[in-house]
Amino acid sequence: MNGFAPSRLSLSHEEKLILIEEKSLSDVESESGRVDLDSRYSKPQWMNNVGVYCRSSRLSSWTSTSLRVAIFLLPSFVQHRFSHERARSDRVGPTAYLDGLRGLAALFVFFCHYFYTAFSIADGYGANGGNYIFWKLPFVRLLYSGPSMVCLFFVISGYALSLKPLKQIRSRSFDGFANTMSSFVFRRAFRLFLPTAISTLMVVVLLQLGVYERTRDFASDKHYIRNVVETHPLQAESLKWQLHHWASEMFDFIHVWGWEKFGGSTMYDVHLWTIPVEYRCSMMLFLVLFGLARLRTGVRFFCLAVITWFSLRNDRWEMVLFLAGMALAEMDLIRGVHNQPPPQALTSPVLPLSEKPSHKPRDPKRHLWIALSIPAMYLMSQPDTGTEGVPGWQLLGSLIPEYFSDKYRYWQMWGGILFVFCVARSPPLQRVFTTPVVQYFGRISYALYLMHGPVIHTAGYMVERWAWSVTGTDGAAYTRGFMLASAFNIPLVIWAADVFCRAFDVPTVKFAKWLEGKCSIKE
Repeated sequence: MNGFAPSRLSLSHEEKLILIEEKSLSDVESESGRVDLDSRYSKPQWMNNVGVYCRSSRLSSWTSTSLRVAIFLLPSFVQHRFSHERARSDRVGPTAYLDGLRGLAALFVFFCHYFYTAFSIADGYGANGGNYIFWKLPFVRLLYSGPSMVCLFFVISGYALSLKPLKQIRSRSFDGFANTMSSFVFRRAFRLFLPTAISTLMVVVLLQLGVYERTRDFASDKHYIRNVVETHPLQAESLKWQLHHWASEMFDFIHVWGWEKFGGSTMYDVHLWTIPVEYRCSMMLFLVLFGLARLRTGVRFFCLAVITWFSLRNDRWEMVLFLAGMALAEMDLIRGVHNQPPPQALTSPVLPLSEKPSHKPRDPKRHLWIALSIPAMYLMSQPDTGTEGVPGWQLLGSLIPEYFSDKYRYWQMWGGILFVFCVARSPPLQRVFTTPVVQYFGRISYALYLMHGPVIHTAGYMVERWAWSVTGTDGAAYTRGFMLASAFNIPLVIWAADVFCRAFDVPTVKFAKWLEGKCSIKE
């Protein structure tokens, strides 16, 4: 029996640490980019027409339901191609690039967790006189550098959660600020924990259906899984005990009273340890916003710098990233990049040639921010196994303070902050992250984070076993088999994230807003 007994419902912190690989990092999604949920994910008119067709054709209820489900399971970008409605405006908001940046980071975190089961990806290029592999070069390794992407996620979260409150602070709208902060605090737990509860409950169902058992031996077979062996969720003796254990894990998952590493991790998906970290940092960020709200701008920045230094000195790198996001948000407000254009600017009236405005002069610093983003990405490329013996990292490694425990995060942290700083000031860099494909990944980023683990451990491992049975595992055949499996697994994970986003992620956001409206005192 591969399951566990009722007496094993609780896991010690030491056991939870064993469940987590040190480099098993993942992302979280901030509340940025949710303003237009209704327009992005409302049911297209052509889908309503399907319901009319089903009724007019007198199809059976089973056939009608099956047709609706089949249409819903189509990826959202496929559904939109069938829509004859007028397309949404191509105008993007001033922070849309952050959504795109978060989306690519989520994709690269998925690549990290997918690739590191088969290949060693944590060490640096040329480490200890070896590892001269193209994919381990600085900049290139960012395509699968999970830890660096976590730094970006936390900076973006700090920025997104601070932006609206800081706008109200700077406009002296303190009543609005109080309402906003009350709403943020109320809804934050729902935003982070409801989707994770649903995704882990799906794992419970798959466990009891025996899906995980079909890949259990494969998940720990070093003939195939040659690098990181991730924890494969355990099957309980009955559905009752599985649900009991799941509820116990979810209770511990809301880990707000301690800051130990991986304290809120759960056996049902080891990648979810960042969610409790995100929640704690969000609450601390809200407290800082409350405390500094009525201070003058210069005093507020001074106090924020002191709090950031205090967080760094206490080895709270995640809090440093959130506070840096807050600082970047206010810097952008001071620069006026979030000011809405006047209504007449949107109409673009035709003027006589003599009255047409001259072209706006280009920012002379535009090349500076692109140039500065290069060392930022280099810092984000810090190897996860340390800098010792890695060409180009000896000096930087010697500058890491002794009190900083997670040495490999140090320069990744500063690189992530500097990169977001540069992108915020460079329209050419922002255009990279506002393309339709990148924005799509931004919309499904949280779902991509939640879905990639369960999909890899079930259907993903099945596909890999089939692929290696075709190519073999000797020498280069191992890599060919992995790439063959990737051709199926990567689209499969993206599709699962797309469906989960529409079925659960977006509805939980709307539910939290609805619940807040029902519970709040009406003014």
